[in-house]
Amino acid sequence: MTPRLAVAVLATAVAGPAWAADGPARHLGKPDTWFASAEGRRVADNVLSHQADEGGWPKNTDTTARPFAGDRKDLKPTFDNAATTDEIRLLARAFAATGDARYRRAAERGVEYVLKAQYTNGGWPQFHPPPANTYHRHITLNDGAMVRLLQLCREVAQSDRFRFLDEDRRKAAAAAFDKGIDCLLKCQVKVEGKPTVWCAQHDEKDLRPRPGRTYELASLSGAESVGVVELLMSLDKPSPEVVRAVEAAVAWFEAAKLTGIRQTVVDDTKAPRGRNKVIVADPAAPPLWARFYEIGTNRPLFADRDGVPKYALADIGYERRNGYAWYGTWPARLLAEGYPGWKKRVAGGVPR
Repeated sequence: MTPRLAVAVLATAVAGPAWAADGPARHLGKPDTWFASAEGRRVADNVLSHQADEGGWPKNTDTTARPFAGDRKDLKPTFDNAATTDEIRLLARAFAATGDARYRRAAERGVEYVLKAQYTNGGWPQFHPPPANTYHRHITLNDGAMVRLLQLCREVAQSDRFRFLDEDRRKAAAAAFDKGIDCLLKCQVKVEGKPTVWCAQHDEKDLRPRPGRTYELASLSGAESVGVVELLMSLDKPSPEVVRAVEAAVAWFEAAKLTGIRQTVVDDTKAPRGRNKVIVADPAAPPLWARFYEIGTNRPLFADRDGVPKYALADIGYERRNGYAWYGTWPARLLAEGYPGWKKRVAGGVPR
């Protein structure tokens, strides 16, 4: 295995989004004996039934709850919204516990789907095969998609739970991980020659920041960039390039934090649902970060579905204002715990 694959003892786990706790993820912490039980086999069989012919799984579906009963042509495999990666992990656990060759074949097909989907530059689209004329073809960091795929490749390459795979597949996963890390380093956005953080999507050819949905503008991400930095910090014996990338991103998080404001939801009789999300002044509030920042100015960015950039939450319409996570505390734990621990372990210096 390549040196990059080793996982640091103090690596910070990448927190998944809320929907990642549904489906396979909620079973992965169960003991090996559960996967051999009648319930465990039923769950694994349900996951098998949702595997698309291409090898992946659909999103926004609890693939463990019940067998797929629709038209198989409607199964659209993706890496979005935590799809595919945890199904592979679950089937690997099921095979180890039962020896059922169906689970092994399905896990192998899932791994092949992941490896086949990687671009030659190391990135992954949101769907494979990637559509030609939509944002889904872009290298997708949004909602942690590429970070999750790299975590899986690392597990496939070195975890005993994937020892049933042949050596060629495991070596391919190791190579895919290294290519992915190189891609992330190249995608880090530079402003006037200075590295900052990442966009939620990057062009699949020239790696420049790209928009997602109409209200997800090409920008610097205060959310997705956290998972990238945590992944880079998990590398054992990081290269100078990785160290510089982490340091630059941490400096950007510090510079981009928003103080003296608090996001809250208030009663509003004029609002469609009687409630409204607002930003209020609060000198005692902990720091916030915007989901999107304008490249070059670091001004928080907001937009309605028309894609017109605005610079205040109050300037966009009710539907998008209240239907999206525009502010959050995403980098807070990284800055308070993850980075100082990494700095002591790897850089041998005093935390920033």
